[in-house]
Amino acid sequence: MQPRPNQRLSSQAMAFVLAGGRGSRLKELTDKRAKPAVPFGGKARIIDFALSNALNSGIRKMAIATQYKAHSLIRHMQRGWGFFRAERNEYLDILPASQRVEESKWYLGTADAVTQNIDIVDSYNVKYVIILAGDHIYKMDYEIMLRQHVDTGADVTIGCLTVPRQEASAFGVMDVDATGRITAFLEKPKDPPAMPGDPNHSLASMGIYVFDWAFLRGLLLSDAEDANSSHDFGNDLIPQIVRDGKAMAHRFSESCVRASTEEEPYWRDVGTIDAFWQANIDLTDFVPKLDIYDNSWPIWTYAEIVPPAKFIHDEDGRRGSAVSSLISGACIVSGSEVKNSLLFTGVRAHSFSSVEFSVILPYVTINRRAELRNCVIDRGVVIPEGLVIGADPEEDAKWFRRTDAGIVLITQEMLDRRAAKLG
Repeated sequence: MQPRPNQRLSSQAMAFVLAGGRGSRLKELTDKRAKPAVPFGGKARIIDFALSNALNSGIRKMAIATQYKAHSLIRHMQRGWGFFRAERNEYLDILPASQRVEESKWYLGTADAVTQNIDIVDSYNVKYVIILAGDHIYKMDYEIMLRQHVDTGADVTIGCLTVPRQEASAFGVMDVDATGRITAFLEKPKDPPAMPGDPNHSLASMGIYVFDWAFLRGLLLSDAEDANSSHDFGNDLIPQIVRDGKAMAHRFSESCVRASTEEEPYWRDVGTIDAFWQANIDLTDFVPKLDIYDNSWPIWTYAEIVPPAKFIHDEDGRRGSAVSSLISGACIVSGSEVKNSLLFTGVRAHSFSSVEFSVILPYVTINRRAELRNCVIDRGVVIPEGLVIGADPEEDAKWFRRTDAGIVLITQEMLDRRAAKLG
């Protein structure tokens, strides 16, 4: 397929989103849902950021590979992303691991998830494929990365973060020459290589890869025949291209979408309880590092039809109020005090309760005189009357999951066990 003059490359590309992982570091938050389906930012799910980046970049063909406990993720896709129209040459396919190759064969790795769906990608008739992780928070224009890929004639272009060198050991790190060509790919090295001209920083992989589909297709078929391969992009395909082909680094700072208030490129892996809590609480800052109010680059999601938030009671000690907080639709703050917190849809906070520095997922009920500080409360939890969290670390750890940083995760199962134990 030959491009027309001045045609955006994104119109010839598809986004293949890898959304099959559990995200076990989020502990009980992913007991019932995959990490990409975890709610974020008051209304969205984590996967909405990658999909919104693709849509805002002009990509109208997408596929989402799912595997682990995918029901809530699939339901979210159906409700929030069902506006693609085939008659406009737009497609969004959900590709669960479904034993398409062998009855005993699920997705064996990130590359295998694409390999098992080669026929579906072929049907899109695209020239480029962007491989995306479905579990990071960021805003990025993929068209800019596509343009670099074409201009440099790369076999693969890899999205890279600039990170302090002393922190780079937690990532896959790129060693690059002065032209941006990747000369080595090192997985979590003890001594990360520095960027050219910058001894204090390294380039870390974002897990974003741009390929020509014809090239990737051949590579996948060859990898599928290799019994020694783990069929993974980071472990197998990327190192092979670095060794035998042309791999180029694309710096996130060059394509990061920033509003006027955003001072530096924002990317977060919210894969731990602490990181998830912090990224949500960051949104309550006076000038947040991530601007989700930027209408020029909206975060698309399922727009649940609910009434506005409501604040009731206005007397000393019983005043419905929220300060430095995000309060979503259908919340009722009834004589409760909310500070530096994020309440998702449908939360009910009853009289004389208080919420500080907490992330409250949808449809949680906080009963009277409960006090919550430094918490993440899972969806649908009913907080008992008078429960105090965040004041006594030993008591918190006895019943709930408390991180080393002091963030407390609460699920209904934990509360039920506590109630059964206390009688």
